[in-house]
Amino acid sequence: MIIIYVYMLQDLDLEVRIEQEIKKIESIAHLLPAVIIIHHIKDSSIVWMSENGLKQLGISLKALKKLSFHEYYTRFFNLDDAKEYSPKLFKLIEQNDFNESVSFLQQVRINNTEEFTWHISNSKILMRDDEGKPLLLITLSFPTTYLNYVNSKAEKILEENKFLRENANNFAKLSAREKEVLMHLAKGESAIECGKAMYISPQTVETHRKNIRVKLGTKSFFEITQYARSFDLI
Repeated sequence: MIIIYVYMLQDLDLEVRIEQEIKKIESIAHLLPAVIIIHHIKDSSIVWMSENGLKQLGISLKALKKLSFHEYYTRFFNLDDAKEYSPKLFKLIEQNDFNESVSFLQQVRINNTEEFTWHISNSKILMRDDEGKPLLLITLSFPTTYLNYVNSKAEKILEENKFLRENANNFAKLSAREKEVLMHLAKGESAIECGKAMYISPQTVETHRKNIRVKLGTKSFFEITQYARSFDLI
């Protein structure tokens, strides 16, 4: 019974410290031009969000805290984005360094609409537990509503990363020589021009071209150039 009581006191002390940490952030949140979110690292649950963020999502803090991790992300975020920034957050948590932070782009549904709004977010560890393990993660998020070029660039990056994930296995089938041919073809060079640059015959270039199309499963010049751009050949 004594051991159980000690653990209860430790848990209570930790909860008090968490509340104190949140109050520190809450006291200055209204001064910052950003949405502030605090996650509990153990289960990724929301423990607090600034008032401006709650208004954007159209939800109360009480209702938000009741949502599971899956419910929260499927309701308000584009899950394709998470595939890009989640590894960065996991690495940040593993490093367990208060001085480190990660920045990423994410799409958020705000004002109860189906449309996504791009946000630039930055996360860092806010608090550790008694064993020195990361406990709370704080994120500051800024909408890019008025930065059209950022929105356009972010969409292109997301589209390119999706293409990379879906086609990495096909691209890995190409030999080094075939990747070189692919690069020249994507530049719009003819078989003769490609052959001269690579010191091979146009017939050999054509053979490589056929093999490339078979391995990539495409006859489209657009997809050929997409492979070259996505995998940094051009």
